[in-house]
Amino acid sequence: MALGHLHIPRPHDLGRGRFLSPPESSPLQQRRRLRASAACFRFCTSVPHERVSSVVDEISGLTLLEVADLTELLRTMRGGRGPRLRRRRRRRQFDLKLESFDAAAKIKIIKEVRTFTDLGLKDAKELVEKAPALLKKGVPKEEAEKIVDKMKVIGAKVVME
Repeated sequence: MALGHLHIPRPHDLGRGRFLSPPESSPLQQRRRLRASAACFRFCTSVPHERVSSVVDEISGLTLLEVADLTELLRTMRGGRGPRLRRRRRRRQFDLKLESFDAAAKIKIIKEVRTFTDLGLKDAKELVEKAPALLKKGVPKEEAEKIVDKMKVIGAKVVME
């Protein structure tokens, strides 16, 4: 019985001489080698060096666990900097929170809150009066910065979270 590249003998194989040593390369390893060499020929203008071909042959015969170990070893040898650096995910959307406001500018703030939300006068007034309160969720960064600037000018302290 063949399982991947492992050859597991069955009891009746041992007595009849059917069990031989494991093959040099399994069909899976042969396909991997063929794909690797085909990919190299597609993207390379010249024939790969003998050393590169032998490295490809060695790597194509590794199991997934061995590939993971190899990857970790290469990362530590390079100081943790692989060819692809992980990018930090940038937040694309923010929540706007009204922290505080000038009591003298309350009417202006209510009007401004109504311009960037779909709230009526009563709802906008209640929202402003219960500060600190969440004004709007999922706002793109550019729009959020504009709203924060407008609110700062009229006397409110709004933060992006």
